[in-house]
Parts: sequence; structure tokens; C-alpha cells
Amino acid sequence: MGRPPKILITGGLGQLGIECAKLLRSQYGSENVILSDIIKPNDAISESGPYIFADILDFKGLQKIVVDHRVDWLIHFSALLSAVGEQNVPLAVRVNIEGVHNVIELAKQYNLRIFVPSTIGAFGPDSPRNPTPNVTIQRPHTIYGVSKVHAELIGEYYYHKFGLDFRCLRFPGVISSDPPGGGTTDYAVAIFHEALRTGKYNCYLRPDTRLPMMYIEDCLRSLHEFMCAPSEQLKRRVYNVTAMSFTPEELVEKLSKYVPNLHVTYQPDSRQQIADSWPQVFDDSEARRDWNWQHKYDLDNLVDFMVKDVQENYINVENGGGQQQRASATM
Repeated sequence: MGRPPKILITGGLGQLGIECAKLLRSQYGSENVILSDIIKPNDAISESGPYIFADILDFKGLQKIVVDHRVDWLIHFSALLSAVGEQNVPLAVRVNIEGVHNVIELAKQYNLRIFVPSTIGAFGPDSPRNPTPNVTIQRPHTIYGVSKVHAELIGEYYYHKFGLDFRCLRFPGVISSDPPGGGTTDYAVAIFHEALRTGKYNCYLRPDTRLPMMYIEDCLRSLHEFMCAPSEQLKRRVYNVTAMSFTPEELVEKLSKYVPNLHVTYQPDSRQQIADSWPQVFDDSEARRDWNWQHKYDLDNLVDFMVKDVQENYINVENGGGQQQRASATM
């Protein structure tokens, strides 16, 4: 085998970037995985491996990074999420559409393998919701969804036209102990923080709102396995992946075992409309068939890990337990 791939992660300080770098550094060596963002990192991130400034709207700056660091793989996490994107559409268009144009053109120029995540938000009210197959009508009603459909299509176009090694997974709601970042599925993260702190949570979705979800470890493992899959195994360039589907009331029932007097109220807001246009159950049978995707975490495991993780790394730390290394299940 030749040298390990040199990997650049954009938008690296979001929910997925830091944990993704941790996983890939454990596989390929710390110096081969470069985290980047436009935000100043904290000490722990600076000390854990290479971190650089990268603005995805600056094409020349990106070219310099790829050349200077001899990048082979580009993992493009920079994006404004669903609820945040609706508040600032012009910025979402710049980051989510112009940014994708830049990284895809960059990958073509320098022959990079490129990963761009998509989402259950790439579907809309006309899509079949239970189950939602890999190929079906999409027509989303958020700028986040519209920009992700655009990314899927432009990536597939570059694959067919130029042979670009473009790879894309449609992720469901991704659950990790990091505080929520502006997505419609974030209740499933926020509820752990609120419930363990206060015993209460006010949910912005109806109790029966079913959405597909996966634990962050499964999410990142699916990304890594997909990036390593030989091109000839891939029947398509965009795949659905998921692990489970549940509703707020089902999550509350499981969490009540750990927080016996948990009190949850429901006050649906504008995010309910977004959730109502998204898949309820995600069909990822093609990913399971073509590159042997298999999830590890179901709802019971997920709740167990999340309670431990939030308690140890947030609640105990806040209560003077001293700063601990963020726990994450071994990848």
C-alpha cells in the first residue's frame, strides 16, 4: 500500500468535523488530516493535529492549501443548517451553493476524491415519506434542502462529465453530545442536555413527529467506509444512510428510565413545518447492498451512550468536576 491519503476537512469546527478528524487521524496519522474553518480553534483542537484557516468562498486560498499540503481527499462539511439557513437565505446560498461550486471545481482540477454530505432535508412534501427510497422525487422547501439537491446533482454531473470521484451520503439527524447547531432534528440532542440539567424540556416538534436518526459514531464510520469503498462497487454516487427512526415521545420514554421525573412539554414552532416535509423512515438498502453498510447503534444504545457522555463531559464539568477529555465511543 502507498502513503496514506492527505485529507482536508472544511467547516471542521461544526458537529461532525472534530470527531471526524479524530477518527481519520486514528487511521491515517495525525499529520495526514488537516482540520480547517474560519473560526479560531481552542487549545485542545490546536494541540490535537494540524488546523488551518480556510474560507470556502476563497477559491485561490483553497488552491494554495491543496497544493501546499498535497491534499488527496476533501471532506466538505461547511454548510448552514436547515433552521439557520431559513433565517439568512443569502448567506445560505453563498455558503451552501457557491462554496460547493468551489470545492467541486477544486477537486476536479487537482483530481481529489471529494465527499459532500447531503441530508434527509434534500426531500420535500411530494417525496414518499415512509419509506423514502434512494431515487425519488425530491423538491425540498428549505434553502438548505435546495442547496443539498444542487450539491448532489452538480457532483453527479462532474462524475459523469469529468470522471470526478464525487461521493455523497444523505445523513439523517445526527446525534452527538455536542450542543445543538441549528438543525431541525436538534431536539434529540438538546433534550439530553436539558433533561439531565433541569429534569424538563420544551420540545419544538409534536410528540408524534417521526424522523430518521443516527448516532455520530455510526455516521462517521459510514463516511469512512464509503470513502474507502472501491469505485467499481458503487452503483451510484449518492446514497441514503440511516440507523433508526423515532419520535420525540419514544425518545422521552427511553430517557425517562434515566430521568424518572422528566417533564416534557410540546410547543411546535416553524421547525415543525420543515420536519413534516422530511422522510419519516429512510430506505438505505442500496448502501447496505453495494458497500455493506451496517449500523451499530439502535435507540437503546444511543440513549445509554448519550446520557453517559453528556453527564460526564458537560454536567459534571459544569459542576466543578474539572475539564475532562470529551468522551466519544471508540470509532
